[in-house]
Amino acid sequence: MSPTREQWGSRLGFILAAMGSAVGLGNIWRFSYVTGENGGAAFLLVYILCIALIGIPILMAEFTIGKKAQSDVVGSFQKLAPGKPWITAGILGVASAFIILSFYAVIAGWSVYYFVQYVIGGINTDPGDFFGGFITDPVQPILWQFIFMVLTVGVVYVGVKKGIEAANKILMPLLAVLVIVLAGYSFTLGGTQEALSFLFTPDWSALTNPDVYLAALGQAFFSLSLGMGALITYGSYLKKEDKLPGAAVSVAGLDTGFAILAGLMIFPAVFAFGINPADGPGLVFVVLPGIFESLGGMGQVFGILFFFLLAAAALSSAVSLLEVAVAYFMRQFNWSRKQTSLIIGAIIFLLGIPSSLGMGVWSDVTFFGKDILDSMDFIASNVFLPLGGLIIALFIGWGWKRVDALEASDFGESTWGTVWLGILRYFAPIAIFVIFLRSIGLF
Repeated sequence: MSPTREQWGSRLGFILAAMGSAVGLGNIWRFSYVTGENGGAAFLLVYILCIALIGIPILMAEFTIGKKAQSDVVGSFQKLAPGKPWITAGILGVASAFIILSFYAVIAGWSVYYFVQYVIGGINTDPGDFFGGFITDPVQPILWQFIFMVLTVGVVYVGVKKGIEAANKILMPLLAVLVIVLAGYSFTLGGTQEALSFLFTPDWSALTNPDVYLAALGQAFFSLSLGMGALITYGSYLKKEDKLPGAAVSVAGLDTGFAILAGLMIFPAVFAFGINPADGPGLVFVVLPGIFESLGGMGQVFGILFFFLLAAAALSSAVSLLEVAVAYFMRQFNWSRKQTSLIIGAIIFLLGIPSSLGMGVWSDVTFFGKDILDSMDFIASNVFLPLGGLIIALFIGWGWKRVDALEASDFGESTWGTVWLGILRYFAPIAIFVIFLRSIGLF
């Protein structure tokens, strides 16, 4: 007999958990460096359009599938479309969870390490040298990746209401407040004018570069946790009376606002300290210690608070990724939550070791001209997630009866419902497919 399916304790708990899945390293770590690498304002404009025209409709589609099926990401398609190939989206979701969490835990481990170093006062050298020394160490990155995975497994081990929901109700508001405070301080450092110009005055010529669209769509999928099954899985813990459209818009809007706020925290300091905004994945771990150092005696306090909450935000997203795989294997093999959490967590940790070493001991190993960690990120964000999102859009648009999709989504026969289905039938699939062809070099 399968165990009773868990449910959220409240609608707010669900929204905060979905935000926790969305808000994390994707908004602070990844948004900052991807925006820096792709020219700033032009990228931001395309990113916001991707969120509005593709992200929110697919986010809504994932919630709808999960709430209707009340199952994991693979089981949902088996239940709603038995014997049909739509299950491919579920399989891609589980595979994406493994790939993303394997390298995500590496970056999150860096956050935990920085938190501990600020607690003990261990960051006393140039921020760039400190970061470089850490990631090139053959043991330290793996150790902190392991510690972070232990924390992630621990939350999923406890369960949905007591673990995932309870953690996000505390951590999400705290992180938002701290980022607002740090953004305000960053504006006093002297790089505000350059940062605002970089973020909000587009260089229109950048829009002729197809890679900007590829990066923006990949960031939208990564940031909103689309195509990886997390939101289908979280939607499956909803009660039937919970309404979806408002929750979907709230999650996407708050997530996007959080990313822009993170940019306003990072980029004034980037320009004030003379750092190249295109410096890549280490940008946050070099810039923020510089901000904290400029705060004098209060810098350690802010460093402790920020990296604790960054690690916590990373934890909330990592939990949603692990939950995708755990929910699937619990149902597939009738395992207990505790047993599944330990087994899957251990496998993902092992998969992440090459990414831990990819910027140090194994820095000479490259794929697609990128180091191991960047390669894993590229495969997940630009291949697996868009493909998963494409299939989800086609399933709602064409694979499900119109009346059933509209009823399950809580739109009913409304104008918004018609627009939603139109986007999922035509615009989103075509846009995703064209950009996907670009990602694999065929366009």
